[in-house]
Order: sequence, then C-alpha cells, then structure tokens
Amino acid sequence: MQKIIIAIDGLAATGKSTQAKKLASYLGYRYIDSGAMYRAITFFALQNNWCQDTNNCDEKALIAALPNVQLDFLPDATGKSVLHLNGTNIDNEIRSMAVSKWVSTIAAIPEVRTFLVAQQRAISAQKAIVMDGRDIGTVVFPDAELKFFFTARPEIRAQRRFEELQAIDPDITFQQVLENVVERDQKDSNRKTSPLIKASDAIEIDVSDQNVSAVFQLLLRYLPTNQ
Repeated sequence: MQKIIIAIDGLAATGKSTQAKKLASYLGYRYIDSGAMYRAITFFALQNNWCQDTNNCDEKALIAALPNVQLDFLPDATGKSVLHLNGTNIDNEIRSMAVSKWVSTIAAIPEVRTFLVAQQRAISAQKAIVMDGRDIGTVVFPDAELKFFFTARPEIRAQRRFEELQAIDPDITFQQVLENVVERDQKDSNRKTSPLIKASDAIEIDVSDQNVSAVFQLLLRYLPTNQ
C-alpha cells in the first residue's frame, strides 16, 4: 500500500493529538507530536531561567544552546511513545501551565522553528506518519497527501484542557485556562514566522459538538482507498 503523510493542524486544545494518535494506530503509522517538541524547547528555556515574568525570553541564550538539545520519542513501559529531552522523560512536565504560558512565545522564534522543522522532516523521510501541530500542512509538509484543520469554540477547548490539567495542577481555574487558550490563538495566528493558518487544501473540521469517536469516524472517510 502507498505510504502517505497525514498532517493535522488547528487551534489549541481541539484534540489534534488524540485523533493523530488514533489514526497512526489504525494505519500502523508513526505518530509525531510536533507541539510536544515546541513544549520541550520551552521547558528547556524555563529550566535555564531564560524566561521571566515578562513577555520576553533570552532568545540569544536559547538559540545558542539549541545544538545541545536532543529530542527523542521513545516507548515507555506500556509501549506509549513519550518525549525525552537529553535522555530524560519530560512528557508530563511539558503539559504544565508554566509551559503553556510561554510556548507560543518560544514557538515564534524563527531559529527554534527552523531547528524543529529540520528534525520533523528528518523523522518523516520514509513517510507513513501522522503529525499534528500548527504549521504541518503549510510549512513542514506542504505536499502532505492528506491535511486536516481542526477548529472549536474557545470555551469548549478550554474545558477540555482544564480537565486535563486538573490532574497536574489541582489549583488551576477554568478562567485561567480559557485566557491561556485565547492568548495562544492570538499569538499563534499573528506571529511573523509560520503563523497558524489553514492550508488551502486542508479539510476543515469543527469538533465543538462532536465526541472523539465521531471525529475519528469522520477522518476515516477521507483516507485514500488504498490505505
């Protein structure tokens, strides 16, 4: 069967990763979470105290350190693919609100995007992958054979992310999460480098009023017949 690249882009907290994982499992493809990679770089910057309580980070220090960053998706004891930064599993740490607060700022740095796009393309040299993110269908893989773009109302997305974060931070409030989701939309859509936009050939799906199963069944309808 022909191996293809499937790109899933869209707004924050629309369930892109959930659906990408399900599609990859269904097809026997490799799943790559590009958003986790940007979160890893953000976590790395926070670890080194390069981001303080302002809207700016020490970009020069981060850029200079990028050659020392090693990112790997490795299976854990259950077989789940988790992200490692320089040999350390950081899959839980990158989901924190601290990382969410800064990730759009870090992701807007051109050198960070160049660094990660090169890694993402190298990972995908043999195709047979499903990758989700913000610019997969427009920048990373503009020639991807199948592209989706997810949208949903801000309140729906914030509730989903709020439920996820409660296990990590019991003190988090829905309002904090909603404000973060709206802020990320604004930053991601208006950054100069690789802004969040729908590819002209992407299939747009509003997931606001659909459960995980319904969205997955909808995606399956668009798979090439030889998959």
